[in-house]
Order: sequence, then structure tokens, then C-alpha cells
Amino acid sequence: MKGILFALLGGACITLQGVANTRISQDIGTWQAATITQLTGFIIAALIWLFVRDGKLGDYKKVKPLYLAGGGFAAIIIFTEVTAIQQIGVTLTISALLIAQLCLTFIIDINGWFGVVKQKMKMPQFIGLAMMIAGVIILKF
Repeated sequence: MKGILFALLGGACITLQGVANTRISQDIGTWQAATITQLTGFIIAALIWLFVRDGKLGDYKKVKPLYLAGGGFAAIIIFTEVTAIQQIGVTLTISALLIAQLCLTFIIDINGWFGVVKQKMKMPQFIGLAMMIAGVIILKF
């Protein structure tokens, strides 16, 4: 249950961040909004880490360099989400974003990429994905 609550909170924050970034980008530009968002996120995460101290800073040496570059995706995420919200609105953007996430996670799970244990996807999972896609199509009209 705790995991579901964290997922719901994270999803709500993604939506709020997208809307805020879109508003910021209207005043100063999309890449500037991405920069401010990344900087703010870094500062808040660093402050939390200072209080929580749940790991050693030197532990990053254990992580593969490819995975350390993962934070760079955030700039692309912010830019594309802001641009999409400006063009198609919040609801359709978040719906499409969730479908894209789900499709890629299916591929990652099926193939066992990034050290994830391979999962078998069955018909109910594919039906659920198809229903989500149908829902976005219905939302668009």
C-alpha cells in the first residue's frame, strides 16, 4: 500500500511540475524553465540528503556511467512535456505520457533490460494498455 501512495504522490507531482513549467516557460522560455526546475530539484534533493544521510557520496563510483547520465533525461522530459502541454493541453499530454511510459516499461520488462528481472506479459496487460490508448483517443475528440 505504501508503494501505491508514493506512486500516486509522484504522479500528482509530475502533473503539477508540468503545469508549473509550462507557465514558467511562457515568461522566460522552455530551456530556461528546465534549467530552473533542475536546479531547484537538485537543491531540494541535496538538502534532504543532508538531513537523511541514507548513503555515502562516494557510492556513486559503484554505479555504471550509463546510469549516472539518467538525470540528463529530465531536461528532455521537461522540454517535451512543456511543449506538448502548450500544444495539446494538460490532460492529453499526461495521458500520452503515461502510455509512452507504460509501453516502454513493457519492453523493458519483457526483455529484462537494465538488470530488471524478465516478466511475462499476458493478455490482460495488453488489453489494459489498449484500453488506455483508446481512452486517450476518446479524450482527444
